[in-house]
Amino acid sequence: MSDKKQVSAHFHTNLGLYWLVSGALLISVSVVGIPLLLLWFPLGIWATRRYIANMSAELTEQKLIVRKGLLTRTENTIPLDKITDMALIQGPIMRLFGLHKLTVETAGQSGTGALINLVGVVDVYHFREQVLTQKSLLNQRQENATQPPTLDALFVENLQQINATLLRIEQVLTSHSSQ
Repeated sequence: MSDKKQVSAHFHTNLGLYWLVSGALLISVSVVGIPLLLLWFPLGIWATRRYIANMSAELTEQKLIVRKGLLTRTENTIPLDKITDMALIQGPIMRLFGLHKLTVETAGQSGTGALINLVGVVDVYHFREQVLTQKSLLNQRQENATQPPTLDALFVENLQQINATLLRIEQVLTSHSSQ
């Protein structure tokens, strides 16, 4: 996978309905909030559609890029080698809608809780596995780059240099003998 080729997360179609129902339950808890339900559903439908349209999660060779937001749009770029944990959370209402929350924690993040929360990723287990696999591949490449060359690699490199030198000598000798 190159940085140009990206794996993108897709979001469930019922994610907006989950947010509407969750918001309605919170508003309904207070008696004062019940009349607000008349405003909540039309505004909530519009807001959740816009929010979901602005959500994206893309996995590249070296980073995870997450964009979201309605009024204030945020873009988080997380280097894969900094990811320390990717947890899946599913509350009772999420279970009803078949959704999970994917949380991403990183080394050196400030505060408590997850750096990134993604709710409603389609096939979240597969997406998490892709991120962790890409993280492992990146770590292997970095380890291989920092290791000194093996004796076999040095031997082959020396043989190639000797071969190139002999070819140059042969060319010089053949050009002198033809003159």
